[in-house]
Amino acid sequence: MQTITTPAAAGVLLGDYMGGIIASLRASGHARTSETYSSALSSFSKFMAPKPPTLADFTDDTLQAYEGYLLGRGLVRNSVSFYMRILRAVYNRAADAGLVAFQHPFRHVYTGVDRTVKRALSAAEVARVRDLPLAHLPQLAYARDMFMLSFYLRGMSFIDMALLQRDQLRYGRVEYVRRKTGRSMSVAWLPEMQAIVDRYPPASPYLLPLIGGRMPSVRPACRKVAYNINRRLKEVGCLAGIAAPLTMYVARHSWASAAYSRGVPLSVISEGMGHDSEHTTRIYLASLDNDEVDRANREVISSLG
Repeated sequence: MQTITTPAAAGVLLGDYMGGIIASLRASGHARTSETYSSALSSFSKFMAPKPPTLADFTDDTLQAYEGYLLGRGLVRNSVSFYMRILRAVYNRAADAGLVAFQHPFRHVYTGVDRTVKRALSAAEVARVRDLPLAHLPQLAYARDMFMLSFYLRGMSFIDMALLQRDQLRYGRVEYVRRKTGRSMSVAWLPEMQAIVDRYPPASPYLLPLIGGRMPSVRPACRKVAYNINRRLKEVGCLAGIAAPLTMYVARHSWASAAYSRGVPLSVISEGMGHDSEHTTRIYLASLDNDEVDRANREVISSLG
């Protein structure tokens, strides 16, 4: 069944319609979500080229062809679903606005989430990465150090690490706001963290040696640095005998896994990582004392031996 459109829909360019959504997301502080919408628009536009896509192109046949196009380019089902779910959200919004008649054009393409391969390392594997002799390979040593910093900082995300200011470290604590959730976080600054920072020259105004100087747009710089670090981490993982690809995001999963394996309550792990999706625990536990989370972090780090 083809999507039934209003007369206006055929003339509404998808780029214009999604551009408005993307601009609204940026204006409301949802920069990361706006980037995912931009990626989906770019992907679908490349598939439709040279014809600029319109809202009328959300049809059963076109979407199934697009799914085949993505799979043919080597994307896994979860990546395909990622794009489809964004486009479906856009289609639903257009339907709510009366631009298209809702006809479920996404029902024949995959929009679920497959169970992904194991991302977390065991404590023994993290220790192998930490202890890998890399003095003769300074670029790999740097990537490994940034991985370990993320792990020590309770799985702090790369963007939060990169944008930490030096004045956010005071009285033995790092105070910051998670860019993904807007939650205020406080992490005890431990000797393991300082030992890594001491190996690299200061990058004022930033606390960690990831991006340097004051630049008009830090997000592109962060993406570039993260790409280079993740590329080198894959080499580090191979040298450490780690089967799965090593990335900065693996550090976050690994902290959670190590904490859980040490018997740290799920609610403490959630608080330590700044999650906002532990609905069940939040019903009877509004917040945790930072000291309890810090004790959990010291336990995780000490488990490396």
